[in-house]
Amino acid sequence: MTIRLGIVMDPIQDINFKKDSSLAMLLAAQKRGWQLFYMEQSDLFQEDGVAMGHMAPLEVRANPEDWFTLGKYSQEPLSSLNVILMRKDPPFDNEFIYSTYMLEQAERDGTLVVNKPSSLRDFNEKYFATLFPHCCTHSMVSRDMNRLKEFALKHEDVIYKPLDGMGGTAIFRVKKGDPNVSVILETLTRYGTEQIMAQKFIPEIVKGDKRILMIDGEPVPFSLARIPQKGETRGNLAAGGTGVSQPLSDRDRWIAEQVGPTLKEKGLIFVGLDVIGDYLTEINVTSPTCIREIEDQQGVVIADRLMDVIEEKLAQRK
Repeated sequence: MTIRLGIVMDPIQDINFKKDSSLAMLLAAQKRGWQLFYMEQSDLFQEDGVAMGHMAPLEVRANPEDWFTLGKYSQEPLSSLNVILMRKDPPFDNEFIYSTYMLEQAERDGTLVVNKPSSLRDFNEKYFATLFPHCCTHSMVSRDMNRLKEFALKHEDVIYKPLDGMGGTAIFRVKKGDPNVSVILETLTRYGTEQIMAQKFIPEIVKGDKRILMIDGEPVPFSLARIPQKGETRGNLAAGGTGVSQPLSDRDRWIAEQVGPTLKEKGLIFVGLDVIGDYLTEINVTSPTCIREIEDQQGVVIADRLMDVIEEKLAQRK
């Protein structure tokens, strides 16, 4: 039986061909003869209790000038697909939550959804890391500005960031005596009405913010160290960082071992761990990236391994 794979993603015409991990997944699936179907978040809907998709057959190519063709759209139950890749980028807003409701309905009807919709809702990418305090530096989640200031006084050099940010947006470094701490906290907490995260600054950021990709609880043997530009504290590629792939260290593997069983238990099949120095800082579950960069620099197959796991899980269901 031919596997029918659907993907929910941002507009495919706007992706970065060289770096897009979703395209890497689609190319790997198509190479196996699987049928591909394309949807954006707005194409999901529900009618009379049935989760539906306004979907188009999709063909992809490894051509930077012409990487996709869409066929004629049709409306079909999401359960007509064997597997759906949920690859919509944040923001994690109400629309994202509503999408997980519909994907969860398809899951109940027998479709494998990567990643599991309920886990996408349950695990905020920044807060999730704090469930493994033995892997993390000192941190705090609060909206109380006095409490957050006390954290900075105690640790002298800290990072403040929103719980719903991505790509390094709205991340502030505050050192001892910084006169801007009050206005930074007022801005991030919206005058004490929204929770944010504080973390002790990790100097090893100069060597890179490492992305470790996890497939069904097991790490890919190479990370991508995203090294900040000179004078910058953020290594995110979206913030101008440079990606350099390197083998996992013993500490990287230890962190992966601590987190992996929980990922597997919660149906989080494809995940990105963010590690600075010896510390876990975030667990990315929505639409992790860096497949292409690691594959290109190391010659390893990552997207193919993900498709192996999906195929295995579909076979187990039969």
